[in-house]
Amino acid sequence: MALLGLDVGDKRIGIAVSTGSGNIAVPLEVITRSSLQKDIERIKQIIAERNITEVIVGLPRRLDGSLQIQAEKVQKFISRLQEQIPLPIHTWNEWLSTKEAERTLILADVSRQKRKQVIDKLAAVLILQGYLDAHEPR
Repeated sequence: MALLGLDVGDKRIGIAVSTGSGNIAVPLEVITRSSLQKDIERIKQIIAERNITEVIVGLPRRLDGSLQIQAEKVQKFISRLQEQIPLPIHTWNEWLSTKEAERTLILADVSRQKRKQVIDKLAAVLILQGYLDAHEPR
């Protein structure tokens, strides 16, 4: 069971995948947004290459659980993606995933320029890992 994690932003989409055992999320790549259809085509290509069975998309929520402004854009993206892929798509609260990713990179002494290149896929890892941890068989 291979899962794909997405951190959908206005400029970039961070992508993570689960390992073969399905319990660890690892960073894959960052898509620089160009057009909705091109973005979805790349995601479909990754799904085919990696035999993905489910997609997890970070959905920004506030502390009280209500949706943030960016959530509407993400939900529209999910709707378009769902029209083109025959897989289950789940959302996962991405609250502070990008901030946590940035803090992790700063603590690791990663330069500002390098952080910009990897922060989105690290945020995707945090989203996917959160989902995997919550759905781990007990």
